[in-house]
Amino acid sequence: MSVARRVQQQPGYILHHRPFRDTSQILDMVTRDHGKIAVVARGSRGSKSRLAGLLRPFLPLRISWVAKSDLGTLTGAEVAGPPAGMAGDALLSAFYVNELLLHFLHRYDPQPEIFALYEEVIRALVRTENVAASLRSFEFEFLSLLGYAVNLDHEFGSHDPLHGDRSYQYRMEQGLVAVDRSEGALVFSGAVLIGIAEQRFDDADILRAANRMLREIISFHLGGKELKSRKVLMELHRGRIAPTKSRKSKSEQISEQ
Repeated sequence: MSVARRVQQQPGYILHHRPFRDTSQILDMVTRDHGKIAVVARGSRGSKSRLAGLLRPFLPLRISWVAKSDLGTLTGAEVAGPPAGMAGDALLSAFYVNELLLHFLHRYDPQPEIFALYEEVIRALVRTENVAASLRSFEFEFLSLLGYAVNLDHEFGSHDPLHGDRSYQYRMEQGLVAVDRSEGALVFSGAVLIGIAEQRFDDADILRAANRMLREIISFHLGGKELKSRKVLMELHRGRIAPTKSRKSKSEQISEQ
């Protein structure tokens, strides 16, 4: 951008923030009409900043900025709705969603469908008791909107419908291929795959299988890069991280990394 672009009152959310110089910070944000952007919020960490309480994740904002390059300057922000009240797994899962957008979206690539999907999953995480099911549904739709749709409708090559009593392996560059074994990397029964395709995530076995599949697919598209929030969630569930009373929670630490 060689000419300054000014944007006013754009719906957006903060995905990530990090300190910049003494009292400023850099914000990575997702916006409805401009996609992912990065802006400097000058003086926003200062004690007298009027923006200090607004610039946090999961709070719907209307933001204004000016940009001559990929890194813009925030010129205004106001609250556009109530904050998403989340804790525990729901909060860490929301940070996981933020990480996915950070890694997969390109700057200034408008994708209003993904913005709408983001708002939908944050609302779901606020109200649901089945956080994992909401995440799996989000991941399938997110991959589809990115052009990485997971095809579970038919067998690769023949386009034959799946048979519940057969086994299939999901292969990244092909899809589902019939195999003669019931165990192995990304091997699932036809019955389970049909359940995943129908998103019957109230079934614990189908939910676990969907998680196993999506974890590998997302890792493949990320080039094997490990997401901090997913690692924290997995360690919490394995009992490796004890509850902490430190000044910063795990979710706060993730947001600043």
